Amino acid sequence: MTDHVNSYYAATANRKDARPPLQGAITADVCVIGAGFTGTNTALELAERGVKNIVLLEAVKVGFGASGRNGGQIVNGYSRDLDVIARTYGESAGRVIGALADTGGDIIRARVAKYGIACALQHGMLITGFNARQMRGFEHHIKTWNSFGHDQFELLEGAAALSPHVVSQRYAGGLLDKKGGHLHPLNLVQGEAAAFESLGGTIFENSAVTAVDLTTKTVKTAEGEVRAKTIVLAGNAYLHGVLPKLETRIMPVSTQVMATEPLGALATKLLPSGVCVEDANYFLDYFRRTPEGRLLYGGGVVYGGQDAESVIAKIRPLMEKTFPELKHARIDYAWNGNFALTLTRFPQIGSLAPDVYFSHGDSGHGVTTTHLLARTLAEAITGDRAVYETFAALPYFPFPGGRLLRVPLTIAGSWWYRLRDRLGV
Repeated sequence: MTDHVNSYYAATANRKDARPPLQGAITADVCVIGAGFTGTNTALELAERGVKNIVLLEAVKVGFGASGRNGGQIVNGYSRDLDVIARTYGESAGRVIGALADTGGDIIRARVAKYGIACALQHGMLITGFNARQMRGFEHHIKTWNSFGHDQFELLEGAAALSPHVVSQRYAGGLLDKKGGHLHPLNLVQGEAAAFESLGGTIFENSAVTAVDLTTKTVKTAEGEVRAKTIVLAGNAYLHGVLPKLETRIMPVSTQVMATEPLGALATKLLPSGVCVEDANYFLDYFRRTPEGRLLYGGGVVYGGQDAESVIAKIRPLMEKTFPELKHARIDYAWNGNFALTLTRFPQIGSLAPDVYFSHGDSGHGVTTTHLLARTLAEAITGDRAVYETFAALPYFPFPGGRLLRVPLTIAGSWWYRLRDRLGV
């Protein structure tokens, strides 16, 4: 594949031309592999710190993977709540990680403002709950986040309290995050790539990496190679067969998204305030309206990263359950994409060799955590290693069963959470 998948984002992208592929042998101070949020922002953070001669390699086009296909929601935090992180990794690490829980969103807003990135940034996100258990969870969430110095949440109880934001009969209440939001993710990462280039960085597209020599720090593609002083591996779920040691740490997971036709006044009626929404189930739905008045609706997962047989058949019933008014709405775009899941559901950064860094496994919170971890990597490379050492010291575990059994074992484990969602316990 040499271009983006046929998504709403690709159809409305600000930039549709291609950069040239790498040809021949070159040298670089830093070579970053993968031009998604992690790789692009690591390169940009380094350029902002004065690092010269940075090369960014992308297998297809900037934002081709999860960074250009996701739901576009600025969801603060991680896939585990802050008190769970502190219990799991210790109070000291927990305080550092918890203090940074909304930093990714702050970085995004600063990027958009500094570089004038046109990505339809909208503030506010809402997590909706179906039952009393989830509402109690929201209360606990507020108390926990307040203890880490984050006070941007508001509890909304009942349909009346939700109605300024979402009009649906499914929900018992919600949790409003005033520091959340949503945007056009492909236009964001494209804008960040352009900012990197404006600072002297170089991007090669359609330059899939075929091999990485960790000793000589040589990165090879089909038509060229880069000899670098430092390498950053940011291919996430799309770095196939290059470094198997990394692949055992993550599982590619496919999620599905679709976008309706422009709905006119109905879109504003269903989502009056314009915040984005996701529910509190383990297998969650997420949705928002676009500037053109479409409803963008996503959900479901396919472990192992295989394409769904039909995105519309999988997602449309979920949308109609939430909004019966959309039973006859036309679907103009439907697509899927892979993100990387870790066994702990917590992102991982570290090094495979001296001056060879990696970051992956954002586990469904990639829009924000990628920006945080990109900054963390850039700080480490330029000498400030405090936050990096905290994240890199966290234990990781390979998926049990290896390649053969990791998918069925993960599915079996997920049944328990699906049952809890259905029973409301």
